Amino acid sequence: MATRPMTPQPLQGLSAKEKKYDRQLRLWAASGQQALEDAHILLLNSGPGVVGVETLKNLILPGIGNYTIVDEEEVAEKDLGINFFLTDDSLGKPRAHETCKYLTELNPDVNGYPIQSSIHNFLENPHALDKYNLILLVASSKQSSSDHGKVSQHCLQNSIPLFYVHSLGLFSHFSVQLPEAFPIVDTHPDPASTQDLRLLQPWPELKNFMETKTSDLDTLSDHDHGHIPYLILLLRFLEDWRNSHNGKPPSDYKEKKEFKAFVESKARRNNAEGGEENFDEAAAAILKSLNKPSLPSGLAEVFAEAAGRKSNPASANFWLVAMAIQMFHADFNALPLPGALPDMKAQSHDYIQLQNIYKTKARQDIDEITKRIRALEEVLKRPTPVETKEIEAFCKGAAFVKLIKGRQILFDVENVPTDRAKDISEKEQDEDSLLPIYIAFLAYDAMSQENNPALEDLERLRKLSQSVLINIFTAAGNRTDGQEEQVLARVEPILKEFIRADGAELHNISALTGGMVAQEIIKVITKQYIPIDNTCVFDGIASKSAIFRI
Repeated sequence: MATRPMTPQPLQGLSAKEKKYDRQLRLWAASGQQALEDAHILLLNSGPGVVGVETLKNLILPGIGNYTIVDEEEVAEKDLGINFFLTDDSLGKPRAHETCKYLTELNPDVNGYPIQSSIHNFLENPHALDKYNLILLVASSKQSSSDHGKVSQHCLQNSIPLFYVHSLGLFSHFSVQLPEAFPIVDTHPDPASTQDLRLLQPWPELKNFMETKTSDLDTLSDHDHGHIPYLILLLRFLEDWRNSHNGKPPSDYKEKKEFKAFVESKARRNNAEGGEENFDEAAAAILKSLNKPSLPSGLAEVFAEAAGRKSNPASANFWLVAMAIQMFHADFNALPLPGALPDMKAQSHDYIQLQNIYKTKARQDIDEITKRIRALEEVLKRPTPVETKEIEAFCKGAAFVKLIKGRQILFDVENVPTDRAKDISEKEQDEDSLLPIYIAFLAYDAMSQENNPALEDLERLRKLSQSVLINIFTAAGNRTDGQEEQVLARVEPILKEFIRADGAELHNISALTGGMVAQEIIKVITKQYIPIDNTCVFDGIASKSAIFRI
């Protein structure tokens, strides 16, 4: 009886979640998606409330896990024209419940929780903010500075990111308050900038491979000669250069040009192609590949911060890995090798062998760093070890780690810190700067805090803007006569638009702003890419935006 052929096992297809979120998984991977699904965002909504809802829309679609809306308003006629998540049937009903109902229809995997309450009453409960890991505060004329301060202080003390958003007429702005030290490992740098071939510091296995492939370089066939990987060629010719230059590699631009000419002179030109692609690749890589290793400024900042921290069993994994990499750098005067190779002209078996040499070295560096981490964990008596995949990710992107020093959102314009006042006054010198938008919003917020604020009073808004500018220039120590008047001339048209808007949001401006805010929130939650630091303004008349560190 003939043996029946076995049916091959079907290939494992994508899961339903992978199909649903396929495009965004390519951006922030499974780890980023999990961070989104674990998050619970609180929206403290007031005023027209459109920008907050539009922000949530752009977080619900990619699958944020949970959100809560706090809003005291009931749906009125004016809401129906600007809030696309309300219907005629919503009239007279709690706005938090209605927007929550329609927002959740966008993605059934997301949980939404409405709370009908004023922000002030909600904050009366001392534990009201405890379960949220990011807070979105929408500005309005109904909020008090004490509520702002309470939210900001809670976020500061508990290392919770806070976003403060204001949309009014044709202008908007948002500020981001990150924890005092907010590190990002996966910054997604340009792949071309991440190449670390270590040509000036080759390790024994790489040198041995180079010597094996180039020992009879002059007698190789044209085919073999034209398929030697370019980095092996550079290692070979670097050694020749050093032999005639007191053991030193080419250091400045002039010497690198001479070295490039030297490399090009070694190519064979008497072939059908009239040259060799691998030699062209070698010559093109000289300027960017032959640089002495230096500690990137971002990582140096991380090392300085790590050195000033007192380690304990509860220390974040990031700081433990940073300390281990700092020890590694001190021992070897190099960062861990990423291990990736660029494409190049080479025979397959040579390229694979070269890849294995780099991957093996990268693995050895990770093992060295892991040993240091485990030793630190033992000293600190940490109950849970740092996962290997977290160590690997840090080692791979060590040169591009970013540390953002969070600043508290500036709600009190009466007492502006000197360093921040200097930053603002310097930026105000540029006549094309969009910073007057931020000044106008500060003045509008200040008027909102007054008893019976007359938000249609242009002269009062102008005086408040002037007061804000005087406080800033005085704190900066560089106030001159008439200085604030020059800036006021650029602030006044914005104030007029605020009065024209009469506290209203335009849906298109709030939708665009909500998209920008959601993008930054995703960066913060996933701890991938680099979020803005720390204030963004948008001019809907000129269709321009700008980012300021304030």
